[in-house]
Amino acid sequence: MKRVLICIGLLLFATTLFAQKKPPLSPPAKATVTIGGKTVTITYSSPRVRGREGHIFSQGGLISHDPHYPVWRAGANAATTLTTDADLTIGDLKVPAGTYTLFVDVSNPDKWVLIVSKATGEWGLSYDSSKDLGRTSMTMSKPASMVEDLKYTLTSDGGNKGTLAVAWENMGASVSFEVQ
Repeated sequence: MKRVLICIGLLLFATTLFAQKKPPLSPPAKATVTIGGKTVTITYSSPRVRGREGHIFSQGGLISHDPHYPVWRAGANAATTLTTDADLTIGDLKVPAGTYTLFVDVSNPDKWVLIVSKATGEWGLSYDSSKDLGRTSMTMSKPASMVEDLKYTLTSDGGNKGTLAVAWENMGASVSFEVQ
């Protein structure tokens, strides 16, 4: 009887141990801002640098292995989405209210280009330039320190204006937007 109880105890322990889930390598994240009563949200999965500093955006780095390089999916897993309650002007691009997929052209490390795609509900590696709503230039910056987790931020700059920013590893880019 004692052996049976020990076996059952070990079985329950092993089941509990294996049932625990590991946290995802690129957990879901969200950036949201409300400007003039209208909400703008970016939903994405946030990959980690995980010891690959200097090997993400470099020549032959991680991003260069994406099938649509130099267009980067700008996140991980499912496509990064932009949802807006209002019409926006992002940089010089008019974006009607709705949901879109975001990509970034990183071919020029000194001048990234934000791509807003009309295609939605895709896996992040799907990119079809014929579905682009449009493109707009971003302003580059170097973060004060290495950014471990990919991070989007949406900020209100007063009035009906805001800034969309993305930072990861040693790169940062932003573009202003206006809520119509």
